[in-house]
Amino acid sequence: MAAPAPLSRAASLGLKAAAALAFVAPLLTRITMGHVFFLTGRGKLANFENTVEFFAAQNIPFPALSAAFVSRLEYYGGILLVVGLLTRIVSALLASTMVVPLLTERAQFFESWKPTGDVGPTDISSWVFLLLLSWLVLYGPGLLSVDHWLARWLGVGTPAQPPAPAPAPLREAA
Repeated sequence: MAAPAPLSRAASLGLKAAAALAFVAPLLTRITMGHVFFLTGRGKLANFENTVEFFAAQNIPFPALSAAFVSRLEYYGGILLVVGLLTRIVSALLASTMVVPLLTERAQFFESWKPTGDVGPTDISSWVFLLLLSWLVLYGPGLLSVDHWLARWLGVGTPAQPPAPAPAPLREAA
């Protein structure tokens, strides 16, 4: 039995609207994550000695070297995310830095998954950041990015696929 024509048209229109707006999700994710990391990187660089002391207190190996790397990665990586340049690489590097706070606070992280607590997994910012950065690694920077325009200019990657046409309605046997 085929779906009623108005319902089929509405579904088709909804899918077309969603496809037309698909660029918004990676754009907003990139800008938000880029801004967050730019600010944290800038703060770490401005208070570098405090950052090194904090890394040492957390037993992070080579605290001065780690602090120098992470603060610059966050600062410059944040800028790159905002413009959408090297998005997948920068997102993967920044995502890897989110593993350290998750491991450092693993008891709190695992506790957040219990249904009886006041804190849930989305209250753990390093977990949320890891998810969003992983999504950017897998999904990519989106249409409004330097990466997209470079790929088009270089002729690499696959062009965006138009949405698949709606299947033809099934006809009842006569």
